Amino acid sequence: MAVMGKKKRIVTLVTVHAILILLVITALFPIALVVLNSFKPHVAIVANPLSWPESFTPVNYSSAWSYAKFGIGFKNSIILAACTIVIVLFTSTLGGYVLATRRGKVVNLALVYFMIVMTIPIQLFLFPLYYVMSYLKLVGTVVPISFILAARNIPLALFLMRTFFLNVPKELEEAARIDGANTGHVLWYVMAPVVSPGLLTVSVIVGLNAWNEFLITSTFLQGEKNFTATLMLRSMSGQFGSDIGIMMAGAMILIAPVLIFFMITQRYFIDGLVSGSVKG
Repeated sequence: MAVMGKKKRIVTLVTVHAILILLVITALFPIALVVLNSFKPHVAIVANPLSWPESFTPVNYSSAWSYAKFGIGFKNSIILAACTIVIVLFTSTLGGYVLATRRGKVVNLALVYFMIVMTIPIQLFLFPLYYVMSYLKLVGTVVPISFILAARNIPLALFLMRTFFLNVPKELEEAARIDGANTGHVLWYVMAPVVSPGLLTVSVIVGLNAWNEFLITSTFLQGEKNFTATLMLRSMSGQFGSDIGIMMAGAMILIAPVLIFFMITQRYFIDGLVSGSVKG
């Protein structure tokens, strides 16, 4: 029986690892293909997209960077992502604290409301939002668009932060109240450090969403000087749509910062999701 149990565990372990390896290959193969083809001329890609580059010269990268003006795009993307993160963190921290520590019909209605909002597609609001932004003469400016992106991300961030606040022992807040701390002190000096993994998790999710955003930015950001990196890559398709090598290099320039950022923060991101999944 012991031998059979050991064999069964080995078979299970091999099967699980085989599936994981298959999933890794499936996820990494497209990225590897883009990297290889970004160093090849268009003719070589058309002839055999799976072939190895003759040389790893950054000609396509320099062409993509200069023609797509990624310097301007990165600056606007960073501004947009940073503003969106700040707005979402501030509102979701306050809202999550209230939804986690208060009880009543109003809180329940708020939870239902944010649940419903998460299911409504943003396309339904594009026309009225554009009308308002145009009336306020804010179309084509980066910072005001961050409020639209923040509104889109706040419902999910609220539920995440509420879960993290629910995991904080009530005794911690009660001790701070006894010592004379008001709500502001309790929130920012006692609760915020404890839920810092949640703040980091929300920052990563919102930052990635803002960096990759296309529909809203393409609708409200007009003028090349206000384009994000995603829109700059899109603008290349008209001039370099027939040159796959340069387009592949532009795609790598766009996704490289996201990959590096996620690789650096993935441990904290996963820890935050796990630690916030105990209660709901």
